[in-house]
Amino acid sequence: MTERAPLSRKLSAIAESATLKVDAKAKALQAAGRPVISYAAGEPDFSTPQFIVDAAQHALADPSNYRYTPAAGLPVLREAIAAKTLRDSGLEVKPSQVIVTNGGKQAVYQGFQTVVNPGDEVLLPAPYWTTYPEAIALADGIPVEVFAGADQEYKVTVEQLEAARTERTTVLVFVSPSNPTGAVYTPEETAAIGQWALEHGIWVISDEIYQNLVYDGARAVSIVEAVPELAGQTILVNGVAKTYAMTGWRVGWMIGPADAMKLAGNLQSHLSSNVNNVAQRAALAAITGPQDEAEQMRLAFDRRRRLIVEELGKIPGVTVPTPLGAFYVYPDVTGLLGRSWGGTEVTTSLELADLILDQAEVAVVPGEAFGPSGYLRLSYALGDDQLLEGIHRLQRLFS
Repeated sequence: MTERAPLSRKLSAIAESATLKVDAKAKALQAAGRPVISYAAGEPDFSTPQFIVDAAQHALADPSNYRYTPAAGLPVLREAIAAKTLRDSGLEVKPSQVIVTNGGKQAVYQGFQTVVNPGDEVLLPAPYWTTYPEAIALADGIPVEVFAGADQEYKVTVEQLEAARTERTTVLVFVSPSNPTGAVYTPEETAAIGQWALEHGIWVISDEIYQNLVYDGARAVSIVEAVPELAGQTILVNGVAKTYAMTGWRVGWMIGPADAMKLAGNLQSHLSSNVNNVAQRAALAAITGPQDEAEQMRLAFDRRRRLIVEELGKIPGVTVPTPLGAFYVYPDVTGLLGRSWGGTEVTTSLELADLILDQAEVAVVPGEAFGPSGYLRLSYALGDDQLLEGIHRLQRLFS
């Protein structure tokens, strides 16, 4: 009998999401009765605001939502997203330039599929969200990491980008606020990077999913607001998941120049068609409704941010830059490596994360998921009591 043809080599090379993998392991241990505290998932612990849920329930009673709708999204939602983009990103776009996607992750995937050709190099500032390099590879692109450590507050410079640029460089990934670090570029830094990309004709995929979660008076200035001329070569990615505690609703979007959105729309028409109509109606309510509860959640994240930075900073060997956005801290833990803890020698942050889960029953994501070893990502999107208890366990482990 002839052997079966092989599976896809491209998909075989793609790794599982490291953050989801760690979170799944933590939940499995919790289900088995282990008192594990998880800082792994980037998911708010709050409930979706009730007025958004009410909008979804109302939508369930409308038979028009039981049918196919335009693949690019409900017209009324695309109009609302265009208005939000003008308000928060300083960019005026037509609703036809908006494509509603199944979460921000689909928008990221489609963005790379739209602007990357086989062999193109994509500059990827590191630390980076674990999905970016895999999505680049799925578009037959080559991710080129540009690393900025804690000494740079995890923000790359124009000089670093220029040093990494080659004749094959066609795309830059720009994320502010950042997952995994929470770093927020200043308006001046954003403008400098945007101007550099404009001068070299480089596409920018700018992930703005955390743009409304900023602290200490910071503002995440959109790269197209800092350099308006860049709009013709920029794709913005956003969604309702983080700001409105709607991760499971799966509604995101992408925005870009008309010709690029035409390609992305064609892809989506074959890939998924329209996003769930009830979820789209809920997203419409989130964007256009009262923002009071979203602000309350932001203030809670801010309180937790200050607490986790203060408490992690008490651990000798741990350096914690203060994040100005998102809901993550990204401590430099190189001071804990090359040592023995609880009888176990630890040389990498991957080994350190395993040790922490085994000996402290705390789940964190190692730096290897986001770039170089020597770091940990902790999400502070969990309850105050659990947040503090987990850090106290780490303090005892490394005392």
